[in-house]
Amino acid sequence: MTKYHYCLLLIGSLLLGGCQSVEQLSIDYMLPAEVSFPATLKRVAVVNNMPEVPDNKLIVSEEEKKKEENELARITNYYNGDAAITAESLAEALANENYFDEVVICDSALRSKDISPREATLIQEEVGELTQSLNVDFLIALENIQMRSTRKISYIPEWGLFYGTVDVKVYPTVRVYLPNRRGPMVTANSNDSIFWEESGNSEAYVRSHLISEEDLVKQASDFGGTIPVKHLLPYWKTASRYLFSGGSVNMRDAAVYVREKNWEEAIKLWKQVYESKKGKQKMYAAYNIAFGYEMQDSIETAVDWALKAQTVAREVDKIDQKQGTGITTENVPNYFFTSLYLGELQERKEGLARLNMQMNRFNDDF
Repeated sequence: MTKYHYCLLLIGSLLLGGCQSVEQLSIDYMLPAEVSFPATLKRVAVVNNMPEVPDNKLIVSEEEKKKEENELARITNYYNGDAAITAESLAEALANENYFDEVVICDSALRSKDISPREATLIQEEVGELTQSLNVDFLIALENIQMRSTRKISYIPEWGLFYGTVDVKVYPTVRVYLPNRRGPMVTANSNDSIFWEESGNSEAYVRSHLISEEDLVKQASDFGGTIPVKHLLPYWKTASRYLFSGGSVNMRDAAVYVREKNWEEAIKLWKQVYESKKGKQKMYAAYNIAFGYEMQDSIETAVDWALKAQTVAREVDKIDQKQGTGITTENVPNYFFTSLYLGELQERKEGLARLNMQMNRFNDDF
C-alpha cells in the first residue's frame, strides 16, 4: 500500500475528530535528477566503455539453503550483462525522453582491442576525439553492467502446484564526460529489479519453462539500459494534496480564493486563522499555508510552514505523553499526516539544491 493510501485513511480519521471540510487535490511536479545538464549540452553520444567478456557471462553460481517451508530449491547466479544491448537500450531510453536535441550511439566497444579485459575511465584525449568524431557536446558512457539472479522453486500444497520465480537485480554504472574536463564529471550507480514466474503440475515442467539463462541475460541487459535514465534526467511525480476549508469564515473564504487561484489572498486568511486559533484549526491553517506556498513554487517557505503544522500536530496527538506507551499511525494520525507532507516538501527542496549544485559544477567547466 502506498503512502497516499495511508493518507486517505488518515484523512478519514481527521474528519471523525470534528466538523471539518476537506478536498483532495492532485498535483504534478518535476523532480530534478541526480545530474542536471545545462541548456548548452544539446547533443549526447552513448558509448560502451565496458571490456568484452566471454560468451558465458555467468560469473559465479551459489546454491543456497532453502529459506521457506515449501521451498524446494534456490540458486543465486551472478552475471556480467551484455554491454552492447544495455548501451543501445540506454540510448533509446534517453532519446524517448526528448530532453536532448540529439542522442547518438557509438556501436563499437571502446575496450574491444584490449589484450586483457579491464575497466578504465575515458581519458580527456579519448573524450575529445569521440565528441569531435560523433559531433556531440558530451558523452554518457556505460562503464559496467552486472546482475544477480535468484531462482526459486516452491510447492504450493493449497493449490497442488509447483511455482517458480526468477528475480534479477540489475546494477548498471554510467559516467558523464565533458570534452574539456579531466576525468568523469559524474558517476551514476543505480539498480532495479526485473521478475519472471512460472507455475505447473510438476517441478520439471516449471524448471523447463522458466526463463533460460541466455534470455535472462538479454532481457535484463535491455532493462538495465532504462535504469539510469531516472537518475540522469528530471522526471514528473503525481502527488495528493488536501485543502481544509471548514471551521471558520476565513477558512471558507480562503477556499473561494483557491478556486480563483488567488493564493496570496488565501494565505493571508489562513495566517489569520493560524494566529487566532489553537489545536486542529491551527494545524489545518499551517498545512494550507504550506500548500499555498508550494503551489507558488516557494518550496523553502512551504517547508517552514509544514514544520509548523507538524509541531502543532505533535501537540494535538500528545506525542510526548505517548512516548512510553508506543506510537502508531493510528494513535498519532495528525502527526503522521503532516510528517508525510513535510517529507515530500523536503524531497523537493533537496532536489532543487542538488540541481543548483550540479549547474554550478557544470558552469565551472565551461
